[in-house]
Amino acid sequence: MTSTMPALTLRGPGDVALIDKPVPEPGPGEVLLAVEATTICGTDLRLISGQKTSGVRYGATLGHEVAGRIAAIGEGVTDLPTGADLRVGQQATVSIVVSCGTCRACQSGREHLCTSMELVGYAIDGGLAPYLLVPARAVARGNVIPVPDEIPANRLAIAEPMSCVLNGHRRHGGVNPGETVVVIGGGPIGLLHTQLNLASGAAQVILSENNESRRASAEQLGAITTAPDDLESVLAERTGGWGADVVVVAIGLPFLAQTSLSLAAPGGRVSWFAGFPKDATAEVDPNTVHYGEVTVSGGSNARRADVHDAVRLLSRGVIDEKPIVTHTFGLSEWEAAIDAVKNHVGVKIAIDPTR
Repeated sequence: MTSTMPALTLRGPGDVALIDKPVPEPGPGEVLLAVEATTICGTDLRLISGQKTSGVRYGATLGHEVAGRIAAIGEGVTDLPTGADLRVGQQATVSIVVSCGTCRACQSGREHLCTSMELVGYAIDGGLAPYLLVPARAVARGNVIPVPDEIPANRLAIAEPMSCVLNGHRRHGGVNPGETVVVIGGGPIGLLHTQLNLASGAAQVILSENNESRRASAEQLGAITTAPDDLESVLAERTGGWGADVVVVAIGLPFLAQTSLSLAAPGGRVSWFAGFPKDATAEVDPNTVHYGEVTVSGGSNARRADVHDAVRLLSRGVIDEKPIVTHTFGLSEWEAAIDAVKNHVGVKIAIDPTR
């Protein structure tokens, strides 16, 4: 093992560079992952541009959607809360929320809402480097999650966004067999929601998206697709004017708050899943919720249990990553990879730090 490695580092607001860092060596209680793939999400763009500063430690390595393999284990990594038997060479990912375990959120089973949490790829060095060191406090809480059966690295990398989708799905009550689901947005998150709802028994998923190639990806997965301007008429035609039982907002545009409510059927559930811009406001008609008995929920981050569920789904092949993770770049090509995300090339971009 060489003594240094390249790491995509956030040095300050809008200041990102590939710099050399020492290859970590795991101390007591720590686990070292050799990274095989890290996918890029919209939050990474906001970190890189300086739009997102909350919870960030400057000098940290970016990347939180990580697929790796256990390269080394520090002394004392035993008796983990999940009962996991971690072994060198084992394929694994990491639950990125490192919670305190003692606040009211943690004590109520909502560690992803911890008041003092730290996130891998934000405050803790992430996966846009050949190696990622998982701190002892995270290992002790079960944040290293091994994979039961080997899967492609690009599939494992989407365990993090998949876990967030599962959390949002749980928050709005899931989907019942025969129901109609509308997904607004055909990016990676929208496609994951599409697959999950179809696998969970939805009779139809109607996905609204401007980009034709992304609509084609959704159709490949079994969705009915439409351009946003035609969504209302397509939904009316497909449901006899009843509306959608579930509406998932997968684009952070504030005006979609009211749009999503107006698409919901009486007694429907609306998930404002996407993150909206800081200080954004939206004007909504509260009577849509009151008289229609519409339930509105949000979904932020994911619990460790959600990551375990995501890994199981991915291991069983329930979720197909190929229409989602469409391009892979080497770590030295990170600027081209970021440009591809900005310009909506393909759907989701992966970086392989071994290339």
